Amino acid sequence: MFRSSLAAVLMSAALVAVPAHAQDGPLSPERKAEIEALVRDYILQHPEIILESLAIMQAREDAEKNAAAKQALIDRRDALERDPADPVLGNPDGDVTLVEFFDYQCGYCKTMMKPLMELLEEDGNIRLVLKEFPILGPASETAALASLAADRQGKYEAFHTALLSLRGRLTSEAIFQVALETGLDVDKLKADLHDPALQAQVRKSFELAQALSIQGTPAFTIGTHVVPGAVSKEQLAELVAEARKSN
Repeated sequence: MFRSSLAAVLMSAALVAVPAHAQDGPLSPERKAEIEALVRDYILQHPEIILESLAIMQAREDAEKNAAAKQALIDRRDALERDPADPVLGNPDGDVTLVEFFDYQCGYCKTMMKPLMELLEEDGNIRLVLKEFPILGPASETAALASLAADRQGKYEAFHTALLSLRGRLTSEAIFQVALETGLDVDKLKADLHDPALQAQVRKSFELAQALSIQGTPAFTIGTHVVPGAVSKEQLAELVAEARKSN
């Protein structure tokens, strides 16, 4: 990315530094060397144009990504907020939907659990849709599939909370021990892990994350906003209030 951007900057500098007639027809080796010398001299005299141009290009790319993400929020609203296969915490009939993309090995996701649960309890009218987004390795994927399997046994919230509360390294053994302690049928859970429907559900989360330019966890969507990273309960409450006004 940097090299291609720098090449674009150099080309722009060439267009600035070289007279228009020098661009007519093929260049001779001598003329090419002259142009290269002009460009080099121009850049040496004005090195700030490289950083300025790269900053402009980065801002343009960011603006395009943000615009695409906002459009994806509109185009994929139902898939994002109303997929019947997604676990929902809080009030299933709430007037505001908050979506979280998370990974069970993500430290910030673990930190967010307490303020999220407090917000759901204090507000009482929020639907929290949880998108399993296991980006931190095989153990994360196992945990995501196990959670969706736990949902089939009606114990998603208990299992989800216990996994996010788990300290230490996440392993398959730890996941199934939590399942046992949560009262799940572990044999059924293990069998359901191989169900293509659960794996397809996780893939859908990845596809949505890509469309929304979400690359890390946690990440939230609410109303017209994509919110990357951990945020305070107060910030989430403000976004909920804004979304509620626009309903």
